[in-house]
Amino acid sequence: MQPFTTVSGAGVVLARDNIDTDQLIPARFMKRTRSEGYGDQLLYDLRFGEGGEPVPGFALNRMAERPVLMVAGENFGCGSSREAAVYALVDHGIRVVVAGSFADIFRGNAAKNGLLTIALSEAGRQRLASFIGEAGAGTGSARHLTIDLEAQEIRAEGLKTTGFDVDPGVKRRLLLGLDELSETLEDEPQIAAFEARYLEGAPWVVPNVASAEAG
Repeated sequence: MQPFTTVSGAGVVLARDNIDTDQLIPARFMKRTRSEGYGDQLLYDLRFGEGGEPVPGFALNRMAERPVLMVAGENFGCGSSREAAVYALVDHGIRVVVAGSFADIFRGNAAKNGLLTIALSEAGRQRLASFIGEAGAGTGSARHLTIDLEAQEIRAEGLKTTGFDVDPGVKRRLLLGLDELSETLEDEPQIAAFEARYLEGAPWVVPNVASAEAG
């Protein structure tokens, strides 16, 4: 997983509550493999019409560059447990979602896949939205922000610095780029030592291993 230290880039505003996982990645795209990527399918039914033509008024379609930060409303990521919803955001280039609140399962999936979720008050979100411009940052003059995870700040020239809270465990994993497997492997020496001690007292548990060591 790519470490998250400091990320800079454009932002986009999606001023909606209850953006669910089926909106983030429609179910018909779920058969894709992870290696194929999901970025082009992000918010597909909002971004495109029935014939596949871009919806001119949708914020992401007005972006001259892909954003790294999205500002949304309350209850972001609600609906079914769909890890591909996080894949779609990350594969589209979004590393940070700022919302009033998040569905618990979505927030857990986000932390496992390098997506930083930040819960801010309505006033804090409105301040960011006003800076970005609710029209989707224009047609080539996007205002860039910097998200500093170590300092737990969102900064930009002309924007009041916005602090945010993050779970210490999530922060550590994101900073180091650790997924669940790599975090477990940090304790590999202790795991190996435990297995060795256990087999000494119960060699019958893995007979072939015990016989090989005896030989």
